[in-house]
Amino acid sequence: MNYIKYLILGIIQGITEPLPISSSGHIFLFKNLFETEIFNTFNFEIISNFGSFLAILFIFRKDIIKLIKDFFGYIFSKEKIKYKNGFLYVIKMIISTIPVGITGLLFNDYLETHFNSLNLLAFTFLFTSLMLFIVRNIKGEKGSNEITFFDAIIIGLFEAITIIPGISRSGTVLVACLICHLKRDDALKYTFMLYFPVSAGTMLLKAPDLLTTTTSLLLPYLLGMFAALITTYISYKWLSNIVKNGKLWHFSIYCLLLTLFIFIYFR
Repeated sequence: MNYIKYLILGIIQGITEPLPISSSGHIFLFKNLFETEIFNTFNFEIISNFGSFLAILFIFRKDIIKLIKDFFGYIFSKEKIKYKNGFLYVIKMIISTIPVGITGLLFNDYLETHFNSLNLLAFTFLFTSLMLFIVRNIKGEKGSNEITFFDAIIIGLFEAITIIPGISRSGTVLVACLICHLKRDDALKYTFMLYFPVSAGTMLLKAPDLLTTTTSLLLPYLLGMFAALITTYISYKWLSNIVKNGKLWHFSIYCLLLTLFIFIYFR
């Protein structure tokens, strides 16, 4: 049963991680819906999230390599102009990451302990639904190189609220990017560029907890990780087409239906 359970949870993690519908919220809902216990929940989330991390890393590998080259090329090369756009893009990513980094360090443990009820989950799904509905018709005209430092701050402040369990990080950041009038493709790219420092930081902070994982759970956890890796890749490709076609409002309806389901089923 452990293999089946963690396989399903890995699939849920993988499908929902890129989508603007909160992967942690769906795993929490699954646990309560089927009254199943997950031994060392946080450990499983670290391992399954690593699977999603690898999938997104593979998708954006060329962009990441270019940004690394541009960043250090600008610092060490005499041809500053050649690397300037990439260097500034990385700086803006750092600025956007600072707010969530600070709020995560200060409040993450408290929020995970006290903000884990189904009622809160319903409201976070409703919040996501409203955000996605508001930006349904926004197209934007700014490219990646036109992101301003003010945009980076605004996007970072939006991302900071995603430490509240159940609020989708990708959905919230994507909404912020669209509000800042980024083109849909560039908004999607910046959203997932910001995924890397946040995800990597979270995994590093929680990595010591992995030492408490029992040997009997190692294989089920790895099965969940590989399931998350594969389904994350497929899910991102699906999301990319949805964003390009301006169909984000579909997820708004989905999150609204989840809100109603939670209020009715768990009343």
